[in-house]
Order: sequence, then structure tokens, then C-alpha cells
Amino acid sequence: MIKLLSIAGSDPSSGAGIQVDLKTFQALGVFGMAIPAALTVQNSQGVLRVEPLSGQLLSRQLDALLSDIKLDAIKTGMLLTEENVEAVTKAVKKFTVRNLVIDPVLRSSSGRMLMQPDAIGVLRKKLIPLALVVTPNVPEAEALSGISIGSDQDLDFAAGKLLDSGPSFVLIKGGHRRGPATDTLYGGKTVLTFSTLRRKGEFHGTGCVLSSALTVFIAEGLPVEKAVEKAKQFVDKLLMTAEPVGKSRTRYFHF
Repeated sequence: MIKLLSIAGSDPSSGAGIQVDLKTFQALGVFGMAIPAALTVQNSQGVLRVEPLSGQLLSRQLDALLSDIKLDAIKTGMLLTEENVEAVTKAVKKFTVRNLVIDPVLRSSSGRMLMQPDAIGVLRKKLIPLALVVTPNVPEAEALSGISIGSDQDLDFAAGKLLDSGPSFVLIKGGHRRGPATDTLYGGKTVLTFSTLRRKGEFHGTGCVLSSALTVFIAEGLPVEKAVEKAKQFVDKLLMTAEPVGKSRTRYFHF
């Protein structure tokens, strides 16, 4: 049995965060677990408020779970506070977690900050160096690298700076750029691009589903390059059947 853990924010509408991570784990046939790092007030129209769980409570949850269950991989999403980043870093080191996938969620699509400013530097300096794969979108890559991305060369420089901090791979998602939906994987021996058609409409939780599916395929033993390819295909298939669930036009994945 493959056992995975998501540490992320809770989304009551179940379109993102730990709820959609668990849906993804279930859909792909692995045993999923979840620890919330923050609670949100949100619906299909956006995030209205965020509240962190305390770093102490997060640490206790991690210690209790990881001392009992041997995990095959951990995926992190919204951690929100410096204390929570520190708690996850401590647990990853203490329990020698090898397959760590970090989705560095910094801001919601509706514009709400999902990581406090003082936590971003701690994430970059302490947790990201422990990751197998980091999966920022373009704005997140800019914030973490300090490089404004306007060209392919800028993308390369930003990825290089992130790789210098210690992760094995960096996957920069191209949803914020024009043209096909192209994600670029840095690390290993070559730079690889993975493209699909850009689907029309607004979608909720694409980054969460991609990073969760990627975590599953890595835990199953696939090389990172192949895991990215399969995760990208999984998301593209879901995009074709996504539909609104609330008053907004934002589409949600249905498993």
C-alpha cells in the first residue's frame, strides 16, 4: 500500500487544498492522509479569510502521524506562516522524508495572500532545499527567485536560482504565460517541456491536482520526468470535464 500525506490549507468548497489532494490520491489508487496547516473561508467566488493552525499543533500532528505510519511521500501546499514552515522542516528532517513535493502556494487566484511575507524566506532557505521537486507557477517562481520572468531566458535564470537552493528538480508551471499550457522541468541532465492545449475557462485547483498527482507517481517509483508527464496528462483529462459548482463561472474538477 502506497501511503501519502498532504500538508496544506483546507478549502471548504473542495476545489483545492487538502480536500482535492485527497480526491486525487483516491482517484489514483493510493492511501491518502491530510494535515491542515490553515483554514480558509472561501467559496467558488474566492478566498475571504485565512487562519493558520498553530505551529505547535502542526508539529504535534506530524509527530503523531509520522512516528506511527511510514510514508512514501509528502506533498505540501499552503503553509501560511513561518512557524508552520519550520514545523514541516523539522518533521521532514526528523523522519527522513525522501520524496517531498513542494507546491509553494503564495497567493490565491482571487488575489488573497496565502503565505505571510516572513514565511517566504524561511520556505526558500529551509524547506525547499529538502525537496525532491518544487512546483511553482510563474509568479511564485518570481517571488522565490527574485527574478522577474518575461522571457524564456528569465525562466531559465529563475529556475537556476531555485535549483541552487537545493531541490533536485524545479517544475515551473506555465499557466500564467501565453500560448500552450507548457510546464518546464529543470534538474537532472536536461531541461524538459510538457505541453497541452490551453483549455478555455477559469479553473480552480489545477496546481494542487498537478502536484498531488505528481506525488503519487513519484511514490509509485516513476522517474520524476515520467511522473511529470503522467501528472500533466491526468490534469488535462480532468480539465475537459470540469464544471462550475457555485455562482461563479470557475470550474471545479469532478472525480
